[in-house]
Amino acid sequence: MDRTASPSQAPHRAGFACFVGRPNAGKSTLTNALVGTKVAITSNRPQTTRHTVRGIVHRPDAQLVLVDTPGLHKPRTLLGERLNDVVRTTWAEVDVIGFCLPADQKLGPGDRFIASELAEIKKTPKVAIVTKTDLVDSKRLAEQLIAIQQLGQELGIEWAEIIPVSAVGDKQVGLLADLIVPLLPEGPALYPEGDLTDEPEQVMVAELIREAALEGVRDELPHSIAVVVEEMLPREDRPADKPLLDIHANVYIERPSQKGIIIGPKGSRLKEVGMKSRKHIEALLGTPVFLDLHVKVAKDWQRDPKQLRKLGF
Repeated sequence: MDRTASPSQAPHRAGFACFVGRPNAGKSTLTNALVGTKVAITSNRPQTTRHTVRGIVHRPDAQLVLVDTPGLHKPRTLLGERLNDVVRTTWAEVDVIGFCLPADQKLGPGDRFIASELAEIKKTPKVAIVTKTDLVDSKRLAEQLIAIQQLGQELGIEWAEIIPVSAVGDKQVGLLADLIVPLLPEGPALYPEGDLTDEPEQVMVAELIREAALEGVRDELPHSIAVVVEEMLPREDRPADKPLLDIHANVYIERPSQKGIIIGPKGSRLKEVGMKSRKHIEALLGTPVFLDLHVKVAKDWQRDPKQLRKLGF
């Protein structure tokens, strides 16, 4: 079957979109829902996406490449400033920007700060996406839609679309893709059909470990964890039908006192992190994995340019 010929002969479109919004606005969850598999790290801690994780949505008429940027925020550390630079560079390079605003929270100074930055970027079409609609009733949702419309008018942003979605309830996620596609430039697919992300596998594995590590220590160490995968090697002398991938990774924290928090009593928490992340890693890579985790201290890494470089920022 010729995939390029559609009944109406509409041209094939391909391009990049990114979701922005203050931390925890539902950007990564939305990326995962659109792609249909877990590619971006999701956590209900702010500041969990540190890499530009791209999810790729393949359709007969289009290919939508989702670039996931860190949440933009007022920076307090060198890491914060670098993250904000990454955000602005990304905005200037994509074809569509989706601004995520949670339905269950009134628009606040954080949203306004991002919207005013968005208003500076004139050429790129902007779609306002009201996320987490499963958490509110229709009256609250209507109020939020009106507030977003007004915010656009105040700042001189013309929304290409305003669309409510719930990635968790899978409501309107397909429609969101339908609305973004016409805003993309015409052109052939940018990635081969089987690809879901172009992130190097080691980075994605590190993110999955980091997500599992964050889960147990939400309040104690929100930003103090970095993970570096030192090596991923197929184990030798394994029969072809029983492969095993050895993954050695270091979990870095900022202070010796945090070590016990991550390791837990008798190593129980680290074991839990290993089990949880291993399940996701095996699903991602499609192969059994032996995961070797070590906790190390990288003193005040968020403020030290040399450490930041070493840890991949």
